[in-house]
Amino acid sequence: MQRTVTPETFRLAETFTISRGSRTEARVLTVRLDDGTHTSRGECVPYARYGETLESVTAQINALPLDISRAALQRAMAPGAGRNAVDCALWDIEAKRTGKRVWQLAGLAAPHPEITAFTLSLDTPENMRAAAARHAHRPLLKIKLGTPDDMARLEAVRAGAPNAAIIVDANEGWSAEVYSDLAPHLLRMGVKLVEQPLPAGADDMLAEIARPLPVCADESCHDRASLPDLAGKYDVINIKLDKTGGLTEALLLRATALERGFGVMVGCMVGTSLAMAPAVLLAQGAAFTDLDGPLLLAEDRDTPLHFDENGVHPPELALWG
Repeated sequence: MQRTVTPETFRLAETFTISRGSRTEARVLTVRLDDGTHTSRGECVPYARYGETLESVTAQINALPLDISRAALQRAMAPGAGRNAVDCALWDIEAKRTGKRVWQLAGLAAPHPEITAFTLSLDTPENMRAAAARHAHRPLLKIKLGTPDDMARLEAVRAGAPNAAIIVDANEGWSAEVYSDLAPHLLRMGVKLVEQPLPAGADDMLAEIARPLPVCADESCHDRASLPDLAGKYDVINIKLDKTGGLTEALLLRATALERGFGVMVGCMVGTSLAMAPAVLLAQGAAFTDLDGPLLLAEDRDTPLHFDENGVHPPELALWG
């Protein structure tokens, strides 16, 4: 087996801003496996919020044995971006070797399109209203917030897209007091879900204050080990492959979370169609799907995912799985 790890950059269609900063490109790592007959790929997005860089994740991957199995990988690497790229590449090469699709190997039903959110990045109320108006035809919008002055932004988006369902993502940017003040207005504006209103590790107040609309754990939820601490504080968890460390753990996390009464959202970092492809399988039947990464790009992989009024479609074999 040969393995290569390649950093790649994909331009965004426009600047993407959240409460922690802005970016104009997606910087990803692509893992390729070649057994002499078959070549497979997996993609990850190292994330500074979790102490990851392109260089550190590359070093982690290169330290792995070349012949490592998916089962051994779960023990050899902690959850995170590097394990995700290798795990997904291993699923892909198994599919190619067996002539089966990954959904068949995983014992899943045949996948179908899933309606996905489209994300509006943090901006002035005027610009967010204009962006909402441009995307008012989409059934589900996700709004990046997380500042003390978010009410005007929310009202602007609702004015720009009066019929769209809305998810709000604060990216750990609010305090308990700010969230408590905003919650009734979120309900009034028809918001369906609020993601990570308080910082991870400082979110115990969610068990103390009223939660009039569903609250989703993002930065507070990585893998199955996260779940015990979320009980009583969160109603939904956001599963991202770069947090779980790949599709293998993500499928187990989804099953365990549902058993424990959590709703499931499947989200993504800002990556290409290759990163979203395994997540489409994970998103089947999820309460919320947020796999719009490719829609934010000015350039994407060959054979990209297909998006239409029915949502994001499962990947073609030429892309992954």
